Amino acid sequence: MSARRTLGFSWPALVGLAALAAPRVALHDLDVVPEGTAMAALLAVGPPLVWVAAVLWRRPPRPFLTLVVVGALYGVFLAIGHQVFWDPSLGMDAPGLAGVDPGAREGLLRASAAVSSLVTGTMVGVIAGGVAVLVRRLMQATERRHDAG
Repeated sequence: MSARRTLGFSWPALVGLAALAAPRVALHDLDVVPEGTAMAALLAVGPPLVWVAAVLWRRPPRPFLTLVVVGALYGVFLAIGHQVFWDPSLGMDAPGLAGVDPGAREGLLRASAAVSSLVTGTMVGVIAGGVAVLVRRLMQATERRHDAG
């Protein structure tokens, strides 16, 4: 089964939607955009809102699954970004695991960061998917009331 038929978008489009959230990783890890600012909020919330809008516009057969997939792809971008920007953002100043060989410590922390990134991205997709399903149902209910009235 093709992605377009199941998810409503081609794989390149799904990757493109996920990539909208990728700049936040670099900007956050390099401390270009400080946490707590309006720009940080826009970078965190803007892409998932675009994902929801795209799903509402295209009306894929399984909007929740579509955005879970986009979120998982974002998790891949997040994991790669954190690995690429590891030294500038954390380096060997990483906390915890005192007494563990520095190489082993870095390996464990990097692996943990990668898993955490995949889970985080997927959860962003789950939340966006839930919002999309809820908004879609509200829109359908409004259309039914309008048609009945």
